[in-house]
Amino acid sequence: MADTDATDVRRPLSVLFICLGNICRSPMAEGVFRSLTKSDKRVGKVDSAGTGAYHEGCPPDSRTMSVLKDNGNVDYDHSARKVRSSDFKDFDYILAMDDENLDDLLRLQRRIAKNGGTSAAPAKVMLFGDFGGSKGEQVVDPYYGARDGFTIAYEQMTRFSKGLTEQVLQGRDVEEIPER
Repeated sequence: MADTDATDVRRPLSVLFICLGNICRSPMAEGVFRSLTKSDKRVGKVDSAGTGAYHEGCPPDSRTMSVLKDNGNVDYDHSARKVRSSDFKDFDYILAMDDENLDDLLRLQRRIAKNGGTSAAPAKVMLFGDFGGSKGEQVVDPYYGARDGFTIAYEQMTRFSKGLTEQVLQGRDVEEIPER
């Protein structure tokens, strides 16, 4: 992404999904988006991370994996990680699950840009829910609740992912440019 910005329609789109611990919401968003776009050449790098390192190296929560599996997403594998400064240069879009994580990401992006200039952190940082039809919609963290919270989150992820593909990928025409 060093030479282009998120509007460059010549190369595959890269997306990073963010929640707090990277074991519930963001890996679910990653799994859903990957599943919906797996044969779409307009989509390249897709990943997820957390603003905190609480679960670094751990697999997603078993309820996340169960809901993904129940919905046909059986080939998803992930280890939790914390968001890195380089992510702001490596991804076109960084999508937060809620306002707190969005605020943390924007603060980090400003710090990176202050130290290295705006080209050091060109990613578009937004709330994932903005792609779901209701501006500002957040995904409530289901971690401390029952499995039905994960089902609700899955429904949101599906709606938001479809909105993202419709709004961002529409008109995007990928040339044979090597992926990053």
